Amino acid sequence: MGHTCRGTINLATATITVDDACNFVISNGGAQTYHLKASCEVERQRWITALELAKAKAACMQAESGSQNSEVQSALRTLGSKVEDLSTCNDLISKHGSALQRSLSELDSLRLTGEAGDKIRQVTERATLFRITSNAMINACRDFLALAQAHSKRWQKALQAEREQRVRLEETLEQLAKQHNHLERAFRGAAQVNASAAGPGKGEASDEDDDNEFFDAMEEAPEFITVPEPLAMNQESPSLELVPLKKRRTRIPDKPNYSLNLWSIMKNCIGKELSKIPMPVNFNEPISMLQRLSEDLEYHELLDKAAKCQSSLEQMCYVAAFSVSSYSTTVHRTGKPFNPLLGETYELDRQRESGYRSLCEQVSHHPPAAAHHAISDRGWTLRQEITVASKFRGKYLSIMPLGTIHASFEKSNNHYTWKKVTTTVHNIIVGKLWIDQSGEIDVVNHTTGDRCHLKFAPYSYFSRDIARKVTGVVMDKDGKAHYVLSGTWDEKMEFSRVMQSSRGGENGTEGKQKTVYQTLKARELWRRNPLPEGAETMYYFTALALTLNEPEEGVAPTDSRRRPDQRLMEDGRWDEANSEKQRLEEKQRSARREREREAASALHDNYQALWFDRCVDQITGEQVHIYKGGYWEEKERGTWEGCPDIF
Repeated sequence: MGHTCRGTINLATATITVDDACNFVISNGGAQTYHLKASCEVERQRWITALELAKAKAACMQAESGSQNSEVQSALRTLGSKVEDLSTCNDLISKHGSALQRSLSELDSLRLTGEAGDKIRQVTERATLFRITSNAMINACRDFLALAQAHSKRWQKALQAEREQRVRLEETLEQLAKQHNHLERAFRGAAQVNASAAGPGKGEASDEDDDNEFFDAMEEAPEFITVPEPLAMNQESPSLELVPLKKRRTRIPDKPNYSLNLWSIMKNCIGKELSKIPMPVNFNEPISMLQRLSEDLEYHELLDKAAKCQSSLEQMCYVAAFSVSSYSTTVHRTGKPFNPLLGETYELDRQRESGYRSLCEQVSHHPPAAAHHAISDRGWTLRQEITVASKFRGKYLSIMPLGTIHASFEKSNNHYTWKKVTTTVHNIIVGKLWIDQSGEIDVVNHTTGDRCHLKFAPYSYFSRDIARKVTGVVMDKDGKAHYVLSGTWDEKMEFSRVMQSSRGGENGTEGKQKTVYQTLKARELWRRNPLPEGAETMYYFTALALTLNEPEEGVAPTDSRRRPDQRLMEDGRWDEANSEKQRLEEKQRSARREREREAASALHDNYQALWFDRCVDQITGEQVHIYKGGYWEEKERGTWEGCPDIF
């Protein structure tokens, strides 16, 4: 390339790397680096495949032209000169050989006279010249062979690099073909399930179908219309049991593009607790913290698989993967959830689709704390109480979830606990917002003593490791390693069985020795689901998140779906949402002042959560709120006695 525009990257020498599901990077290894973003993971893979093919073609054209490979040109010139030397020697050998032949012919025709001595001397001279020329040719051939051997290693390396690049391209094409095949199978399977769900019981459930119809059948994504496995397997079940599942929505209104002076709001908030800062809805996403907490169940199938495990150590691997999977929804989610009002609740009933029910309640306002309880008919229970501590530091925002998460399994009686890591939102004032997770997690099985130590590596510009890396080791109560976990918190997790471990070299300045594990081939534990089409205009919500705020009949009056400011924001009416948000916050302050007056007269805080009891946790010794029951029974009755008026 003789003349290029400023900022041009030569594709033949460029490096193409994958950043995450939708982003990839093109760099020349120097000052020029471009970060590109596709609309989805499949689109990103198409771009990478096309760029890799173009890169291979450019490298081939460059090699053929030879204009930018001085080393190859120099080697070719040297080899060419050696070939010319061989050609000259060949001509001389031919010339002197002919002369020698003539001399020998003349010698044969001579009689034994006085001239015989002269002819013999001529023959001797010719033979000497021939010998010298032959030796020169042999030396030239030896030099040619030595030079060819010297350059053969370089050529072999170049050939190996070309082969590896071809293998990478073939693997990329194979992966793309597998993804395409998987999508086709998923579409055909979902279409068959949709047909089987809609066919039987048409007469009995026609009214319910009309009530649950939110979109036309052709517009609805079939991936989210499923039939529970027991019903699909039981061919002899009555038609009344095959009631079609409710069609969940797959879109929400697009996010409006409103401008806002961020610094005018943030400059007076440095060092304050985030929950005490009056924030407009421009910084929010249209779901509450209770709904965000329920979103931890996005990959509940990991707990379903864990409940079936016979080995507690293998079960630990699935529980550890579940603890990591909850962060995959945060990679693009820079919006702040709505702070729940005191007494606000949120139910997530997916018993028919996925076998579990979940309930959250805001049990404290200062400090803000939410209690969560989920139970599945597939043999597991999950509960947690999370208090969020957050600080705004000018350039970044640190969010520290406090509290312990509990998971217990009915069949094995195993009880696991773990905590969450720190979430950091960077470039609050200037630049593009991005989120990082960092810290360490200890997943402990209190029944067997097994433990898994997970480490979330913080992002570093100078690190050679992949971004968002997570590593972990599963050990028994004696400290013996059985499994090694590796992956990223935004993409996938794999586990490998440890066959042997040994001490390696020293690690860092502390003088600690690394442990080197010899493992079997890695197996995939978990992989993130792709985002829905058009997610970038819908707050980067996942398929589950899109349904969290969908209106439902029969929920409690305190349910987050009934919150007016949140609903107005989802509909794109942000000015009205800000006014409604201020009204709700002032109403909550008035209710709090009233409780404080009553508490002063009673010498204690008289607020009690409606569905959770405060007690001491028998495992951790912490003061926690545990579900006391009654919510789902109250929902069946539909009376909702005792629910406060918070909206």
